Amino acid sequence: MTVAPEAPARAPMTARRGGAVRSWIAALVGAAIAAGVVLRFVSVSELWLDEALTVNIARLPWSELEPALRQDGAPPLYYSLLHLWTDLFGTGNAAVRALSGIFSVGSIVLVYFAGRRIGGRRLAWIAVLVIAASPYSIRYATEARMYTLEVFLVLAGYLVLARAIERPSVWRLTPVAVVTALLLYNQYWSPYLVAVVLVGLAVASWRGEPGLRHPARLVLGAVVVGCVAFVPWVPTLLYQLEHTGTPWGLVFLPPAGLGITAIDFAGAHFALGWAVAVFVVLLPVLGTFGRGVDDRRVELDLRTVPDVRWIAATAAATLALGLTASYISDNTFESRYAAVVFPLFVLVAARGFAVFADERVRVGLLALLVGLGLAVGMQWASDERTQAGTAADAILDRSSAGDVVVYCPDQIAPAVDRLLGDAALTQLTFPDGDRPERVDWVDYVERHEDADPARFVDDVLDRAGGRTIYLVTASGYRHVEAPCPSIAQALTTARPGAETLVTEDSAFFEYQNVTRLPAP
Repeated sequence: MTVAPEAPARAPMTARRGGAVRSWIAALVGAAIAAGVVLRFVSVSELWLDEALTVNIARLPWSELEPALRQDGAPPLYYSLLHLWTDLFGTGNAAVRALSGIFSVGSIVLVYFAGRRIGGRRLAWIAVLVIAASPYSIRYATEARMYTLEVFLVLAGYLVLARAIERPSVWRLTPVAVVTALLLYNQYWSPYLVAVVLVGLAVASWRGEPGLRHPARLVLGAVVVGCVAFVPWVPTLLYQLEHTGTPWGLVFLPPAGLGITAIDFAGAHFALGWAVAVFVVLLPVLGTFGRGVDDRRVELDLRTVPDVRWIAATAAATLALGLTASYISDNTFESRYAAVVFPLFVLVAARGFAVFADERVRVGLLALLVGLGLAVGMQWASDERTQAGTAADAILDRSSAGDVVVYCPDQIAPAVDRLLGDAALTQLTFPDGDRPERVDWVDYVERHEDADPARFVDDVLDRAGGRTIYLVTASGYRHVEAPCPSIAQALTTARPGAETLVTEDSAFFEYQNVTRLPAP
């Protein structure tokens, strides 16, 4: 009598164990994505300058929106959407930031479909985890600015362009034109991306494979139509280019801009972010050039990997073009402008994980990145970005109706003014004595150079009469290094007994001093 071997009886147990592991992995993936989504709607900070300015402009009547944006130097799409959004949900901190959060969550959905096009479902889920846990994505999802909308539109543009190239038709080319126009109307770094795409399509229509040339020409035409739709805004753009710019920032050489971008993508403003920075630097290289040889080896192929070649090239060319143009035009660079290439970076970085043949290595590294990214995202959510709350509380605690609040520089005024609410206070900003809701960036440097601090002080004292003056100042702002201390000195001399209520704290991204100058 032959006894059957027992080994096959263990197979169901092994299968059950494998199923349990997959269930745990699915649960952890779901938890990580859920945590990333929640963090996009959590922020303890008051609105800082850019956010407060954005909300104040968005709340203007439609007829005043374009003139206000002429002064501000921004395109109109996000402001128009925020105008409609605040009509429905109000202007509270959580309400105005939620719009950015929604666009960011939408990008998580779109990156799945983009990743699936490149490398199937596995790469799609890796891309979802990368963007869901990204400190950069979480940060700008919690700010009332246009950058998460930019990420959303770039991903949408990639998807509609890829579909149109595959099988061009009116129904597929029209979305290409629409998304192109929306990108141009949303952020002024979009033209760099559109220019790179136009060049790529032109090359493909001329020298591409025979089956690609005709679709490339049709898609090229759709992108041109989207550019034509931007023509009505061009006079405003030309005015902004001549009169606004970025007078508040320094000019960086292009390589420095690359470093700034990597730091911000990683959230390296916090210590843990420097660990994320290792991934930010290495993953795009592996994603573009890496090939998995076996479980222990990865080789680099400088011809690049075909499935992400054009994505990586588009991102690199866009960033290089934008940084070079900023340097030549004496404009500053902020890494938030790189939102235009961020989703392309995510796709290439996700491909970087795929080069590891050993699943344990791939899953382990991905888990490490997700854990670090969410930890940095939590720090962004709990970070107080402005000292305006402390400044406003100090003024409200001591002031009476009719008292005067003076701001120098004017850039610190909108965040504080928002928190002063309906308090019956007279508020003045240097150099023109304007109200504090907005900053006029038109010929900013020239107006500050021509301003007379002594005359401004006389005007403040005349307006104050016998009322208390609250002087709100901050150091480190360009073009007011001399006049603001001069104004502070003159006012404290004219009003003896000055009392410091708030001292600027550089731990805040935006900080203020508040000095109380008693009535004579």
